Amino acid sequence: MGSTLAILLSLVLLMYLAYRGITVLLLAPLMAALAVLLSGDAGFLLPIYTNTFMSALSNYVLSFLPIFLLGALFGQLMADSGAANSIAQYLVRRLGDKHAISTVVAACAILTYGGVSLFVVAFAIYPIAKDLFQAANIPKRLVPASIALGSFTFTMTALPGTPSIQNAIPIPYYGTNVFAAPGLGIIGSIIMAVGGLWWLQSRAKKAAAAQEGYGEHPEDAVDSDDDRKEGLTIMPVALALLPLFLVIGVNALFTYGIFPGYDFSTVTEKFPSINPKNTVGLWALIIALVVANASLVLIRLGRWHNLRETVNKGIFGFMLPLFNTASEVGYGAVIASLTGFVIIRDFVLNVAPGNPLISEAVAMTTLAGITGSSSGGLSIALQTLGSTYLEMAHAAGISPELLHRVAVMSAGGLDTLPHCGAIITLLSICRLNHRQSYANIAMVTMVWPLLAVAVVIALGTMFGSF
Repeated sequence: MGSTLAILLSLVLLMYLAYRGITVLLLAPLMAALAVLLSGDAGFLLPIYTNTFMSALSNYVLSFLPIFLLGALFGQLMADSGAANSIAQYLVRRLGDKHAISTVVAACAILTYGGVSLFVVAFAIYPIAKDLFQAANIPKRLVPASIALGSFTFTMTALPGTPSIQNAIPIPYYGTNVFAAPGLGIIGSIIMAVGGLWWLQSRAKKAAAAQEGYGEHPEDAVDSDDDRKEGLTIMPVALALLPLFLVIGVNALFTYGIFPGYDFSTVTEKFPSINPKNTVGLWALIIALVVANASLVLIRLGRWHNLRETVNKGIFGFMLPLFNTASEVGYGAVIASLTGFVIIRDFVLNVAPGNPLISEAVAMTTLAGITGSSSGGLSIALQTLGSTYLEMAHAAGISPELLHRVAVMSAGGLDTLPHCGAIITLLSICRLNHRQSYANIAMVTMVWPLLAVAVVIALGTMFGSF
């Protein structure tokens, strides 16, 4: 029991200190060490650090480094090429300020579904969203929730083929791919998108009835017109969309067309440790991102302001998110090695003994909420319980594809609690605070996504994966 309390204390401190702004790179090993010390295993602290924490961290980096690297580079290329801005401006011209909320959500959704980092999207879309909301006289406090709905919800966890890191994490654990359970993913996406849009539109109407308006925001003057115009290259929207289509299309081509008929016998002979079933999903995504990055470079060849600077900025930008998540995986591995974890594991697994999907959803969303990170919570949960859930699923006749989709969608439930780093960054970009905007962010990023998970679990239990 003492070891279990030590684990819970370290989790609470991890959540609290992350909210206070301390980096997870430091918190993860420190909180893991605290749990070890309080569990009475002080004599094994250094072996646990070198053999458990660092081993899990390095294995995660080994598996997902190319996804983080190529994704960050792609986002930077999309931003600096002007492609992201061209797509956003096209939607503004087509939909206008009369549909300001829908325009912002659609712009964010297209970019994130195409593989652009949600942080890049937030920076790119905020100036446009601010102007749209001001022209439509919609309260600025709804801007963060609109960006979050398009970036942090259905395109991150539910839409089949989305190249988000969250959608890639279960692949080596379940032997799936990013298109897992496409029909259920689409249903979940519709619930999140329609429900979130309805909520935001209803808040806008309520504000209009109260004559609230856009509001007085002196902080908007901080935005320099020169800064906003710099680098906003005009690109034909068809060319701007091409790399996004390539991410999804090339991924699908290799996932469903090339790899299923490929003979991997020579590969497994040379690399006997490789299980193609557990890696082809990652290989397809890597190839798709390489092709999309190359296409962006070629499209703007000779017209880049400073291609070397763009590439360097994109490459450097991947390291912090990768090692933050990898550190959380190391923390999860240490926690799983402690005797007190058995009580926690058995409790979670027995939430719904007859349906591992419910237990999995509880585990994923709880850990995502504690860590304030969907990728971090998902990684910890799969590191500690992934093999167990796969065995339970096989015993219950549940497909790994359904496990994959429920896991990813569940991780996108409570991940946006107030201490979430992405939420803090988004509010900072929009120059707003939790008091002004968090309630609406929570509604579109937690309430509707959790409802979508419940529906997907119910449909998956009745009809299986589709």
